[in-house]
Amino acid sequence: MPVQRSGTTVPLRPARRSRRSLIAVSGALLAVLSLLFTLPGTAGADDVPPRGSAYLGMGVIAHDGQGGLPRSSRAAQSEGVDVSSHQGNVDWPTLWSSGVKWAYVKATEGTYYRNPYFTQQYGGSYDIGMIRGTYHFATPDRTTGAAQADYFVSNGGGWSQDGRTLPGALDIEWNPYGDACYGKSPAGMVTWIGDFLNRYRVLTGRDAVIYTATTWWTQCTGNYAGFGASNPLWIARYNTTPGTLPAGWDTHTMWQYTSSGPTVGDHDRFNGAYDRVVTLANG
Repeated sequence: MPVQRSGTTVPLRPARRSRRSLIAVSGALLAVLSLLFTLPGTAGADDVPPRGSAYLGMGVIAHDGQGGLPRSSRAAQSEGVDVSSHQGNVDWPTLWSSGVKWAYVKATEGTYYRNPYFTQQYGGSYDIGMIRGTYHFATPDRTTGAAQADYFVSNGGGWSQDGRTLPGALDIEWNPYGDACYGKSPAGMVTWIGDFLNRYRVLTGRDAVIYTATTWWTQCTGNYAGFGASNPLWIARYNTTPGTLPAGWDTHTMWQYTSSGPTVGDHDRFNGAYDRVVTLANG
């Protein structure tokens, strides 16, 4: 309302109140924007995991989704698990009693990380009676394939002809730290993988297993078919069947079919009975 001053009507000035309202609205807007940028799932630097934390199948659900569990019986397929530092000290006796007879343990990543639980996991699976092997999480954007094969073999990724050691596995999948294909062209990725495999064979006398998903392989190697004749395929697909395989492989050797299994989340099936696992171990 206007105010009377010495017979003159003077209107109230709303400017100060308007400025305060504007400041208040602006502050609320900034608070909302700040909240949006910190909500879970929002892209940002905080979403990138620390180096060394990658594990077998880390990108499967995000990129390929997750369906039902396989319906086939275990009678013709031998059950296995794969573990990394995320599982800590593994309860191997419980897994053994549940029917798990083989395992793969993460040994290394890039040329900068060794699994701190490696001794308990690798030794523990062997001591309970399992056939076991090790895997390397590849980071092709960091160092050469040959350099990473050297690092892998020097830190637990070797092979011995004892009937209980599976050939090393190359975990090559979506990059959790950046570009899905590690900044490489399909031709460049094929060259990198070939360098790793060739070096691994020179060092151990064995052809490494390739762990991958068909969608990643198609995207990042152009669905290259040249490794199927020599390197066993460990396919990643969390669904009722392994689905379409990458080019070059008519069949899979192993199948990671879930990340939510009993005792240890990541469960696998060998495409054949236990004697086939022994055959792969013996080379």
